[in-house]
Amino acid sequence: MRVKGGTKARQYRKSIKNKASGARGTRHTSYRVANQTVIKAGQYAYRDRKAKKREFRKLWITRISAAIKPYNLNYSKFIYLLKKNKIEINRKTLSQLAIEHESEFNKIVEKVLPKK
Repeated sequence: MRVKGGTKARQYRKSIKNKASGARGTRHTSYRVANQTVIKAGQYAYRDRKAKKREFRKLWITRISAAIKPYNLNYSKFIYLLKKNKIEINRKTLSQLAIEHESEFNKIVEKVLPKK
């Protein structure tokens, strides 16, 4: 006796349609098109999780760079001086210090600046 896909297949197709529920037109009603939409959305999500990390790193670097301009330093020189002085602090934290706690950031910059 042949067994049709029945309940499980319907549940699966329904779950795919639910994942595509925000799409317009046939993209959320037709299983076949909805499935393509969900697959492509997954590809975009994977790609953009990586891109998001790059974007935030660029933002932090820009903020740090702007914060050290008054000291006549550029970003690469500042990071070099941090490493040379064995100060291990990540870019996200440096960026937050530069914005929210300027005095603390200034202490770090003063500490790494070469003494004259």
